[in-house]
Amino acid sequence: MTNPDKEALAQKAADEAFELDVKYGCCPQCVLTAVKNTVGLVTDETIKASHGLSGGGGLMGEGACGALTGGLLALGAKKGRDADKLDKGRGMANFNAGRKLVERFKAEFGGVTCEHLQQEFTGKTWNMWKPEEYKGFSDQRGDQCARATALVTKWVVEDLA
Repeated sequence: MTNPDKEALAQKAADEAFELDVKYGCCPQCVLTAVKNTVGLVTDETIKASHGLSGGGGLMGEGACGALTGGLLALGAKKGRDADKLDKGRGMANFNAGRKLVERFKAEFGGVTCEHLQQEFTGKTWNMWKPEEYKGFSDQRGDQCARATALVTKWVVEDLA
C-alpha cells in the first residue's frame, strides 16, 4: 500500500533537487539539500563535505555518480553507524539500504559511474577538467543529470520518510 503523504513529500524533494541541479549543479549537494529541506537529518557540514563527490569524485568521472553518493550519504545520516560505536558491529541496516539504492540506480541507468551516465546521456565520456569539454557535456546532456538527481532524491526520501 502506498502512502500519499510520503509520495507527495518524495516528489517535493525530487522537484527541489531537480531545480537545484539545473540552476547550480553539483548533484550530491542537490540531493542532500533537498533531503535536508524535506525530512531533515542532513547537516550543512555533510552538504559541504559532499561537494568533492560531484562528477564521479573530483570531476574525474571514474567514481560513482555524485547523485548516488549523495543519496548514500543521506541514508547514512539516519541509518549509519555512529562514530562512537565503531566497535559495535558493522551497521547492516545502512548497508542494506545502500545496497537497495545502488541496485535500483543500476537497474535504472545500467551502471553507477559518472562516466557510464555520461556515455548513456551523450554517447561519449568527457574530460570535465577541459572547459570546452565540460561545456560540451553540459550542452549535450540537457537535464538528464538533473533528472537522475531528482530520481535518487525521490527514492531516498521514500526510504527515510
